[in-house]
Amino acid sequence: MRIADPSVLPAAPGPPRRAARVTTALAAVLLGADALLAAPAPARAALPSARAADPVNAMIGFAAVNALGQNGTTGGAGGPVVTATTTAQFLDYIARPGRYVIQVSGRITLPTGDSDGMHDVTSDKTIIGLGAGAALVGGGLNIGLPVDDDVTTPPADAVHNIIIRNLTITGATDDLINVQMFSHHIWIDHNDLSNGDDGAVDIKRGSDYVTVSWNRFHDHDKTLLLGHDDDNGAQDIGRLRVTYHHNYFDGSDQRNPRVRFSPLVHVYNNYYRDNSYGIASTNDSGILAENNYFYSVNNPGRVDFSGPLGRMVERGNILVDCNHPIETRGTVTEPRTIYPYSADPASSVPAIVPAGAGVGKI
Repeated sequence: MRIADPSVLPAAPGPPRRAARVTTALAAVLLGADALLAAPAPARAALPSARAADPVNAMIGFAAVNALGQNGTTGGAGGPVVTATTTAQFLDYIARPGRYVIQVSGRITLPTGDSDGMHDVTSDKTIIGLGAGAALVGGGLNIGLPVDDDVTTPPADAVHNIIIRNLTITGATDDLINVQMFSHHIWIDHNDLSNGDDGAVDIKRGSDYVTVSWNRFHDHDKTLLLGHDDDNGAQDIGRLRVTYHHNYFDGSDQRNPRVRFSPLVHVYNNYYRDNSYGIASTNDSGILAENNYFYSVNNPGRVDFSGPLGRMVERGNILVDCNHPIETRGTVTEPRTIYPYSADPASSVPAIVPAGAGVGKI
């Protein structure tokens, strides 16, 4: 008798896509920078009692995995703690070599200049806002070397080991955060991201081992791109491993995320509200959509999208006032064979995520 590999999850059989409205209720390393700060950490917001899984401040997922010569993601831990209150200070600190914990105090405007408003962050940095009022306005953060299509394996100087937390980033003339060119071990956590001209958090061109957690995305169109384009398999196939959890997609229209080529993307415990589509899997990407809550989302999950088909397994999700079911296809690897985590029940997500996501919550 043939026995299935328990580390591989098959797609559950489900109804074909249809136009009728669907309401479905399916049954149910802590490495943060807070301890490194010279100033007291902001007060934490109390979460509903339904919260039962991993600690809100814990780093969970691919950013915590030991790989590529990096033991998890520690950012600037062990380096100087500095505070930026001006544009000049901030741009100086993020460009310095070596480990730094960079505290952002107040509202800092990032210039457009000749970089279309994108400003490079070097390896081994923690960038963390102080309180609920820390903001970067008018520009975005670039994590990665300059684009080079001829580079198809991770270079020795790939940007790595970066933490971005507790920041409002808004009004960028390009991306709010861009991760590219084989950058790895990145943790983007507890931020408020809105009103960028392109992506909110784009991860592409061979980047790997990233966690995007407890962020609020709003007033934004193309939110999360994972994978550059359909012709970029030479850099992307086998990479782009990302965990998205406990994010609040608060009316962010599309790409929540839109994925190409990744062998495994884990999308769990996210709250989707009023989006045109949630998750799209293409180019043989493997996505586990787990214990998410979708409210008023036209297409919660798609594998028949633009370009070659992807793979999607769904379990424990709740869909309310959605026009289509989650499309499923193929198998994916069980994330628990790679890293530990504990998912909240989907029924508690509408209370937990808005209360805990965004700034001023850590």
